[in-house]
Amino acid sequence: MTSYALFGALEQGFAYGLMVLGVYLTFRVLDFPDLTVDGSLPLGASVAAVVVTSGHSPVLAILLAGGAGFLAGAITGILNTKFKILHLLASILTMISLYSINLRIMGRPNMSLLGKDTVVDWFQAFSGLPSYVSTPILFAVICSVAVAALIWFLHTEKGFAFLATGDNKQMITSQGVNTDVVIIFGVGLSNALVAMSGALVAQNQGSADVNMGVGTIVAGLASVIVGETVFGDKTISRAFIAALLGSVLYRVAIALALGLKLGSFSFTPSDLNLITALLVIFALVMPRMKRRLLGGVR
Repeated sequence: MTSYALFGALEQGFAYGLMVLGVYLTFRVLDFPDLTVDGSLPLGASVAAVVVTSGHSPVLAILLAGGAGFLAGAITGILNTKFKILHLLASILTMISLYSINLRIMGRPNMSLLGKDTVVDWFQAFSGLPSYVSTPILFAVICSVAVAALIWFLHTEKGFAFLATGDNKQMITSQGVNTDVVIIFGVGLSNALVAMSGALVAQNQGSADVNMGVGTIVAGLASVIVGETVFGDKTISRAFIAALLGSVLYRVAIALALGLKLGSFSFTPSDLNLITALLVIFALVMPRMKRRLLGGVR
C-alpha cells in the first residue's frame, strides 16, 4: 500500500468515525438495533449540501445536519416507545421515509459542493499541509472530541441511567427512570452523530447523494466488531476508542484488499460487500480460534 492510499484509508476511517460511534451507541450501549442510520447519513449530507451551497458556514452545516439527524432518530424512538412498534420495523420505516425527505431537501438525487468553501478547505488553509495529510488530521480531531464528550456523558448521573437502560431496563424503571425518554434521546443522539458524519463525508468528497447511505449499518457494525476484537471493550472508555479505531482498521483492511493481486485475480470496488462479510466473519471467529490455540477451549 502506498502512503497516499494509507492516508486515504485513514481519511475515510475517521470521516465515518462519528457514524461508527453512533452505531455503537445504539447497538451496544442501548441494545437497540437501529437501521435508521442508512437514511440519516445521507440526510446529514443533504442538509450540509443545501446549507453550504446557500452560502452559509460549513460549520453551521455540520451542526444543522446533526440536528436533523437527531430528529430522525427521535422519530424512530417515538415510534418504538410510544406507538409500540418493534425497534427494527420502526427504524426501517424512518429509513425509507428519509429517502423521500432527502430528495425533497436537495430537490434532486445529488448535489455538488465543488467551488464552495468547506471545513476541509478551511483546515487545509490553516494548517498549510497537503490535503491528503490535513484532512485525516481534521477528522481525527473531530472524532477524538466526540469520543471524549461521549465518555464524559456516560460517566454522569444521566449517563449511568443511559447505560442501565440498555443493560437492565426493568431494574432502572423500578428506580423511577423514564426509559422511554432515555431511548428517544439515545437513538436521536446516535443519528445526530451519523448525520454529522454524513455532512463531513459530503464536504470531503464534494457532493451529496441520496444513495450514499446504502450499506452504512453493515460498515458500522463491521467496524465495531473489528474494533472490539482487536482492542477489547472491558470499559466504556476503551470500548468507544476501540470502535473509532475499528473504523480506521476497517477502511485500511478494505484498501489492502482492493490493492491485493494474486496472479490474474484482484478485488474490485464491486466486491466491497464480500470483503466486509469476510472481515466480520474473521473478527467473530478470531477470538475462538485464539482461545483454542491457547488451550482454553477443548
